[in-house]
Amino acid sequence: MLTETLESQSTFPTRNSEPRPEHPPEVPLAIHDLTVAYHRKPVLWDIELNIPEGKLVGIVGPNGAGKSTLLKACLDLVPRTSGWAHIYGKPYRKNRQRVAYVPQRESVDWDFPVNALDVVAMGAYRRLGWFRRVNKAETARAMAALEQVGIAHLAKRQISQLSGGQQQRVFLARALMQDADLYLMDEPFAAVDAATEEAIVALLRRLSDQGKTCLVVHHDLATVTTYFDWIVLINMRVVAAGPVNETFTRDNLQKTYGGKLSLLEKAAEALRSSPH
Repeated sequence: MLTETLESQSTFPTRNSEPRPEHPPEVPLAIHDLTVAYHRKPVLWDIELNIPEGKLVGIVGPNGAGKSTLLKACLDLVPRTSGWAHIYGKPYRKNRQRVAYVPQRESVDWDFPVNALDVVAMGAYRRLGWFRRVNKAETARAMAALEQVGIAHLAKRQISQLSGGQQQRVFLARALMQDADLYLMDEPFAAVDAATEEAIVALLRRLSDQGKTCLVVHHDLATVTTYFDWIVLINMRVVAAGPVNETFTRDNLQKTYGGKLSLLEKAAEALRSSPH
């Protein structure tokens, strides 16, 4: 079902999740000693991070680096071998109302028989409970969210009949309905048109201006300096993390991508054009 795809249905035990002084409780997302393995093969190894509040944060790294897995581990969607992730000082299961998640479009069954407004209204279920009908006030909020992402005119369109960019906008509107403090987005710019990409960036900036924190898995090195305030470079481990103008460097990219020249050439172009 679509709702099962969009919401975490599983929780995993958090081992040794006691607060630590290096991870203050006011941090939107704190990750300590996080390791994830599939079939005993590590995908993420010993991740330590504090994601700052009110920033647009990009997660960047090569294919297979564990970027999507990092988001899923923070949301209890995959089991952790060790370590923990805290949302404002608490495990996700105790603070999930402060988090909104936008998964990859490929992970969703788009043939599920609902329209765009129905999907956006699902963002109200945490407030209402899964077995209460969406009321007029929440429907109005869902329409307002669709208006914010520029597709209110498609409210009654079946999601299977929407373009990829329109489907991504529906997901973003659903996240807006949750009125979260922390937004986790898995490649929201993948396979969307230029107008949708511009709309997503504008939305992220509005959220940041409101003090919200956005953590975004991203693959286009050429736009990193334009889109993000803060960056996490990852390849199974955290290679570097910090403000873009200090962290998005040739040396750190070399360590992250291992000398894949085509990628580094794109990064060099981005560095040359950076306003920093």
